[in-house]
Amino acid sequence: MKKILQQTKAIMKVFVIAVAAMVSAGSVHAQQYKGKYFNNLNSNGVIIDGYDAVAFFTDNKPVQGDAKFQYNYDDAVYYFASQEHLDLFKANSEKYKVQFGGWCAYAVSLGRVAPIDVNTFSIVDGRLVIQHNARAVAGWNKDANGNLQLADRYWPSVTKNGGNQIITDAEKGFLNNVDENGVTLQGYDAVGYFTDNKAIKGDPKFEARYHGATFWFASQQHADMFKDHPEMFAPQYGAFCGYAMSLGKLRPVDPTIFQIENGRLILQHTQMAYDLFNKDLKGNIEKADKYWPKEIKKHAGKKVEFDTPAMSPKNEMVS
Repeated sequence: MKKILQQTKAIMKVFVIAVAAMVSAGSVHAQQYKGKYFNNLNSNGVIIDGYDAVAFFTDNKPVQGDAKFQYNYDDAVYYFASQEHLDLFKANSEKYKVQFGGWCAYAVSLGRVAPIDVNTFSIVDGRLVIQHNARAVAGWNKDANGNLQLADRYWPSVTKNGGNQIITDAEKGFLNNVDENGVTLQGYDAVGYFTDNKAIKGDPKFEARYHGATFWFASQQHADMFKDHPEMFAPQYGAFCGYAMSLGKLRPVDPTIFQIENGRLILQHTQMAYDLFNKDLKGNIEKADKYWPKEIKKHAGKKVEFDTPAMSPKNEMVS
């Protein structure tokens, strides 16, 4: 019995130490975000998943660092594969540090942060940048220098916004029916209307950004389909009511009231709006198409305020 009690105490001691270590690690991680810099760190406050920042330059490949060769810089812990690399970093930290706090550079150029895959790294203008995945690499490489300039421009605002999406200069030219977080379609899956012919709630973990609006999807497959061809799946008239637009008005929608006409997703606010829109479908689409550019010109880049409800030919309130 005595032996069993001793074993139990030993196990409990190890457990307590382990818990204390986890709490300590979590505490370090939390404290990083209270510093001056907004970094992409692991639970131990280590940046770029513990890979050697200098090796990207000297070896042209990711090399795992070692905790015994570490250095704290810009509120982040860097690991290195050797004392030589540690010394190089100490002598010229600005040269070797990862850009944009170790977040995906392409995402920053689009006004937000995203995690990274160290295998997607590149050296642009002497600076280490890392991307999220192959899709981000392709987007970045379309104009690496231009995207680097955009990332530099947006990084202070992205940092100030805690890594959440900001409105970029390009997005200010678009008009969307979005909530306070920039999400359109009240979070419904834009692709689901086409693939399932019904309104399906999206999940914020499957998202995409297009023309200044954030879209949520029910699956990664739908998110990827949208990213490949956003113009095919995005709702018409910025997800404002189609019938109201045919009258030159901006009105909200009920995401469950929709139709796909000639490959175009059109939503309405009420069933009455849907019925009136379809009394002269071709004519109302032509009217809505005519009014939409004028509404963009009038409201783009401003806080949207809905117009007064549209009225039916019988002077009934429609939406």
